[in-house]
Amino acid sequence: MIVDTHTHLDHPKFYEDVDEVIVRAKHAGVERFIIPGADPKDLPRAVELAQKYPEVFFAVGVHPYDINAYEKRFLEEYITHPKCVAVGECGLDYYRLPKDDTQKEEIKKRQKEVFLDQIALAKEYDKPLIVHIREASGDAYEILRSNAPERGGVLHCFNASPILLNLKDRFYYGIGGVLTFKNAKKLVEILPHIPLNRILIETDAPYLTPEPYRGKRNEPAYTLYVVRKIAELLNKSPEEIEAQTTRNAKELFGLQ
Repeated sequence: MIVDTHTHLDHPKFYEDVDEVIVRAKHAGVERFIIPGADPKDLPRAVELAQKYPEVFFAVGVHPYDINAYEKRFLEEYITHPKCVAVGECGLDYYRLPKDDTQKEEIKKRQKEVFLDQIALAKEYDKPLIVHIREASGDAYEILRSNAPERGGVLHCFNASPILLNLKDRFYYGIGGVLTFKNAKKLVEILPHIPLNRILIETDAPYLTPEPYRGKRNEPAYTLYVVRKIAELLNKSPEEIEAQTTRNAKELFGLQ
């Protein structure tokens, strides 16, 4: 059994065939799906899917790119839903900052404020975090080191930053299709330094499609290629990787 701990099944690219996508994934051994929050306008769709499919769960959160749409009260409308398992994806993303220094610092400040507010939300409702970090490892580490909720969370699409390994007592590391890319040398090198009981499988579908399907729409069935690559690099069997990462997901998110 595989748990896809990060899959945007509420994305418009799945509107026409989400039923078939879930069936294909189940045939590939994927038995649980977690839809992270990103853009608040997509949250009702995530809830709808979670209510329709017993194996689908969701999180409430706002991606750093969507901080202008952040409203704590809106997330609180859904956070007590029985299928809400986390807060996120939330975090810091400095990849697309403007060149103007003043604007850049204003956006960084606002991202940090919204990130800290969502961390506080996770603490208030006793939920783990789904954390997005891109080109912001130092700032994210400082925030999480001193503010992480008791339940911890997952560093989604782990970016191979060594400083973030210092969080392994509270956080898990989401590994997806990037691991199969030819230019993923840093992630390949750092993977053996992540305890196996701290690794989670994810797709980030419809994004970051693994080889051999890179360039096409990603979907949860392709977690198989992530599992196989992890097994290869750690000299384990795919079955062992599936079993351990499923235990990890169940432990973090409270899945049955």
